[in-house]
Amino acid sequence: MDKEKALKRIAHKITGCPLCKKGCTGKAVPGEGDPNARIVFIGEAPGSEEAKTGRPFVGRSGKFLRQMIKEAGLDENKVFITSPVHYLPLRGTPSKEAIIHGRAHLFEQLSVVDPEIVVLLGKTACLAVLDAKVDITRAHGSTVKKEGRTYCITFHPSYAMRFPEGKKQFISDFKKLKRMFKSPSP
Repeated sequence: MDKEKALKRIAHKITGCPLCKKGCTGKAVPGEGDPNARIVFIGEAPGSEEAKTGRPFVGRSGKFLRQMIKEAGLDENKVFITSPVHYLPLRGTPSKEAIIHGRAHLFEQLSVVDPEIVVLLGKTACLAVLDAKVDITRAHGSTVKKEGRTYCITFHPSYAMRFPEGKKQFISDFKKLKRMFKSPSP
C-alpha cells in the first residue's frame, strides 16, 4: 500500500465532506507528516491560523507543541499530526457530533500510518480515540494499551500555555514520552 497516496485520498475525502464542514469555517486541516511515523499527535480542531493555512498546529499553541516535539528528541518531519475535527468550529469548541463524525477519518489515518505511539492532546482527542470522557488533570502522563498501540494522555498545548501548573505537567509528560520513544521497539 502506498501510504502517502492513501493519506492524500483521506485528505481529499475530508475536503469534500459536507458533514465535516457543518458548523465550521476555513480551509480543511486534514493533518500532515510522515506516512510511516512511529508516533502520531492528535489535537482537537484547527484554530484560526490553521484554518487559514490548512496545516495543523501552526498557531501559538502549535509552535509550543512543535518545540516540545523537538525537545523530546523527535524529528518533526518524522511524526504525523492531526485531529478528529478538520475544520475550525464556528462556536470555538467542536460539538460531540463533529468529533464523532470526524473520528471516522481519523481512524482511517491511524490505520494507514499505523503508529506505535499515539499522543492524545486533551479531552477531545481522548473522546475521539478512546470513546471516553477523560479528566486530563488526573489522567495526564498515563498510557493506555489498546489494539497493539500505546496511547499517551496529556494536556492540549493551549491549556499548558494558559496555566503554569498545566505547563509544568505537560513538560513532564513529554519527558516521559521521550523516555518511552527512546526505548527499543517491541
